[in-house]
Amino acid sequence: MRTNRSGGFAIVLIVLGALILLGKLTPLLGSLFGLLFAVALIGLGYYGIRRGNAFFGWIVLFFGIISLISKLAWLIVPAIGIGLILFGIYSLSGRRRGY
Repeated sequence: MRTNRSGGFAIVLIVLGALILLGKLTPLLGSLFGLLFAVALIGLGYYGIRRGNAFFGWIVLFFGIISLISKLAWLIVPAIGIGLILFGIYSLSGRRRGY
């Protein structure tokens, strides 16, 4: 018996499986596919929330955001460090506010 479902979900699963395999099998492209996988998780979580399956959508979105933050930690941590240095310089400067 055939169902009238579209094959969109199956294509998404195939693409995600290929991204996972390519991320493990190619050492040069592993980080790129890791980023793509995290972005795909965020996209699928958002799609799940918009389609009405909010519980699983939020779970997938949460794991995607955590994964993306861990992949971009090499960029986020130095930016926080620069921000702290600039805030410290601003605090030490002669601009005192009178209260």
